[in-house]
Amino acid sequence: MAEKSASSQPALRVFGGGIVTETNVFSPLPTGLRDFVVARSSDPLEASAVPIGTVFARWADAVTAAGGSYEQGLYAFATPAGRTTRAAYETLRDSLLEDLHAALPVNGVLLNLHGQMVADGYLDCETDLVARARRLVGNDAKIGVLLDPHSDLPDELVEAADVIVIYKEYPHVDVDLRGDELASLIIGAASDQIAPTMATFDCRMIGLYPTPREPMRSFVDRLQSAEQQAGMLSVSLMHGFPWGDSPATGTRMLVVSDGNRESAATLAAELGREFFSLRHDVCLQATEMTVALDHALSVATSSGPVVLADISDNAGGGAASDSTFILQELLERKVEDAALAMLWDPIAVQQAFAVGVGSQLTLRLGGKMGPTSGRPLDLTVRVRGLVEDLVMHMPQTNGSSGIPCGDCACLSCGGVDIVVSSMRQQAVGLDVFTAFGIDPSQRQLLIVKSMNHFYAAFAPIATEVVYMSSPGALNLDPRAISYQHVDTLKFPWVDDPWDSEA
Repeated sequence: MAEKSASSQPALRVFGGGIVTETNVFSPLPTGLRDFVVARSSDPLEASAVPIGTVFARWADAVTAAGGSYEQGLYAFATPAGRTTRAAYETLRDSLLEDLHAALPVNGVLLNLHGQMVADGYLDCETDLVARARRLVGNDAKIGVLLDPHSDLPDELVEAADVIVIYKEYPHVDVDLRGDELASLIIGAASDQIAPTMATFDCRMIGLYPTPREPMRSFVDRLQSAEQQAGMLSVSLMHGFPWGDSPATGTRMLVVSDGNRESAATLAAELGREFFSLRHDVCLQATEMTVALDHALSVATSSGPVVLADISDNAGGGAASDSTFILQELLERKVEDAALAMLWDPIAVQQAFAVGVGSQLTLRLGGKMGPTSGRPLDLTVRVRGLVEDLVMHMPQTNGSSGIPCGDCACLSCGGVDIVVSSMRQQAVGLDVFTAFGIDPSQRQLLIVKSMNHFYAAFAPIATEVVYMSSPGALNLDPRAISYQHVDTLKFPWVDDPWDSEA
């Protein structure tokens, strides 16, 4: 595609688009083209089938309010899984770049990406995409990238973009706010009001850091306070994704200053070392499954549910979400007044719809994708409820984003109600239970297959939240993961990497 001349470029003309999926390179599930929900450039903004919040509509409003014009390009989203096929990535990438080429000349580009997309032949899809966009628009146009904190932040991506903004919160309840921030900075840069300059600092850590808990909560507040310093435009922490495997995998601090790279680098190092000092306190810790269940049952009361997070089978981290380990334990112990969501089993859902609500059904449930899924359970269940095209809602700071779960069934077995989905999604909203007439606040025990995104919806009704480690696909200890490309001169392999270099 030939580059168009920018000589007739209007005062402000901005293009937006993106491709999002989070790749667990250790997942057995491939990601193909059919796994992506795609909104084309001709579709209305915020196509209802694409779970993206309201980012693109807000970008369009921001550009219009600034007196410019906004062009929407392709947007594609796939639930986290294993590597994307080469054909799928290249097809989506090329379609997006064709949309960008058709929109030229532009002086601003806003890309809603993830940061942890890996495809066959591409260790870092985002850098490949942004570098190609840069070649199309030239060096004068400003490129802004919105990223999930569970990603890589390689130097090559930082060089290719003008501004990168990362969600600050985990669970990600600030997507719209961070999108607004990115749009404001790119509009300002494209209008020559600011000169964004980025610097990063390698914190030499790998872990997961939920932000509602201390000391992480206060550190996020510290980042926002640092943004108020003179000359600072944006401060972000890239948490990293433990189930990626690249030289850039890990935790990095990112600072965007107004034209002063040295001051950005100084602040990034200061904040990065400050975060490293919290390494023993910020990392998510999980309790072994049987111990976690023992504890949950011992403290369960009628005043509200204990929420058990089955973090090892989290679809949001690329797991199959069909593991049966905790369900088998619940049934063997004859646990009462419990509900579990969501177990991915399209065949079981199809059977439930075939017999209808109220029917008894004998079926084989879960355990289909391999050893980390456990064994399938042969059960006799009652079909408590059926919902076509269930949409789940995760609480957000500004509105909510509908997450499609496909046709879903609620199956009762013993004292456990099991929500089974035809689409693989983690449980992030109360409506995954309320859609079937279950009041989650009245159950003694709730099991949610999610790492932390459940927290915004479920913590307010819980008497206690317990992070539970089952034998599933997501091992929370990086030291037990067979990396090929990760530099392990970092915590938790080494308690103080800088001291080890001395």
